[in-house]
Amino acid sequence: MKIAIIPARGGSKRIPRKNIKPFHGKPMIAYSIEAAVSSGCFDKVIVSTDDAEIAEVAVQYGAEVPFLRPANISDDYATTMDVMHHAITWCMDNGWTVDAVCCLYATAPFVTPEYLKQGFDKLNKGLFEFVFSAATFPFPIQRAIKISSGGEVSMFSPENEQVRSQDLEEAYHDAGQFYWGKTDAFLEKKAIFADHSSVVLLPRSRVQDIDTNEDWDLAEALYSALK
Repeated sequence: MKIAIIPARGGSKRIPRKNIKPFHGKPMIAYSIEAAVSSGCFDKVIVSTDDAEIAEVAVQYGAEVPFLRPANISDDYATTMDVMHHAITWCMDNGWTVDAVCCLYATAPFVTPEYLKQGFDKLNKGLFEFVFSAATFPFPIQRAIKISSGGEVSMFSPENEQVRSQDLEEAYHDAGQFYWGKTDAFLEKKAIFADHSSVVLLPRSRVQDIDTNEDWDLAEALYSALK
């Protein structure tokens, strides 16, 4: 059995009720649920939440909410791995045979069924413990700068100040959409950003972190542009 688990707690601080806040006419979480269902990859699409309203919305858009998440893994200090471990363990304790799992974030309106399928196909080859979405940085990280408390500027890597951008190695970052993994890898809470993992590379136009109100506005503008 292949399962999508969408973590969606109710206590978002920076953007209140972020997971079900309307985004281009639908609750934010609806995009992740619909992409998962449409992909055909999953036998079950479940939402792990501590919030009754989120649970109701999730069911409305095609997910299952077979349990409510305990309070001890619903606060600001709970990690995604804590949530995944709890959800997978619940599934197995209730007789589900879990062969592969995908952690799919609730705030991923740019996720597509096609990229989810690519992730599963790559995991299914058996070479990796995890496969997650990633994208390239838009600027060479080797030429990043830092600013002191007094306002002075310095480079993280001064040796790269005069190196041409095209001569610097490409760098990538987590796109924050999905994380396919083997069941045991999640249960053992293995590191995702390690040499037993690989990526599905996304275009930058389909990646936007959504943690602040500014992020939200950028995501809405990007979504409009893509449409």
